[in-house]
Amino acid sequence: MITQSFTVTSPTGLHVRPIKTFVEAAGKFPCKISVLSKGKKVNGKSSLSMLTLGVAAHDEVTLEIDGEGEQEAMKTLGEILLRIHE
Repeated sequence: MITQSFTVTSPTGLHVRPIKTFVEAAGKFPCKISVLSKGKKVNGKSSLSMLTLGVAAHDEVTLEIDGEGEQEAMKTLGEILLRIHE
């Protein structure tokens, strides 16, 4: 299992559009992907679960990835979180 934290730089935080992009990418990996923020942990492959986190601008999120392809998943999903700007 690997973990890494990211700060959301988007002024609107994580809303439907970026979450959809994240979840679609996460679904391509066989590993377990969890997203942690504000003391909550959710399934990173579920849009609804991700929305319940209520991630705002400058909030920190931690990705916890376990299983086959975890390194590639972390790289891909981390890049998505870092490039969300709208």
